[in-house]
Formats: sequence, structure tokens, C-alpha cells
Amino acid sequence: MLAPKASKSTILAALRAIEDPELGTDVVALGLVYGIEISDDGAVRIEMTTTTRFCPASAFLAEAVKARTEGIDGVSAASVDLVYEPAWSPEMMGRLPGE
Repeated sequence: MLAPKASKSTILAALRAIEDPELGTDVVALGLVYGIEISDDGAVRIEMTTTTRFCPASAFLAEAVKARTEGIDGVSAASVDLVYEPAWSPEMMGRLPGE
């Protein structure tokens, strides 16, 4: 029997456990998660950014988001795309993907 399909809200809740190591705030509250796509087979694609283009924590954050997402029931695989358009700004804090 297949596990139920994961939801965007479940993924966002899981990602709230990942803090930006420099700011001490989670990646969702910072508005770093730009988009979440879930395919019918449970594969999840996350589009996110970092606070700066050359953020030294970018690899850590992307890997943490991937690992955390793959640990959710109903997720068969996860990929994370780091993007820098639009550039992150403090006004994005609190914004959820798609807003």
C-alpha cells in the first residue's frame, strides 16, 4: 500500500525545524522557501534561496531541506533548487511559498 501523498503544509511544518545558522530563524519564517511542487509519485521539488547569493551556509541549508523533506511520509524523493531571483530581502520574512 502506498503512503499518503505529502502536502505542502506538512513539508513547511517539517522545514520550520531548519534554522539559518547566522540568523537563528527558521527557513520558512525567513521566507527562503519560494516554491514546493509535489508530483503524483511523491517526488518533491523545492525552490529556495539564501539571504545572500554567496551565503556560506547555502550547501548546509539545501542539504538539510532535502534530508528533512525526504523523511516525511509520502515523499519518495526530494530535490532542492537554489535560486536567487527574486533576491531575498527582509520584507520576505513570514511570506509562504506562492504568496
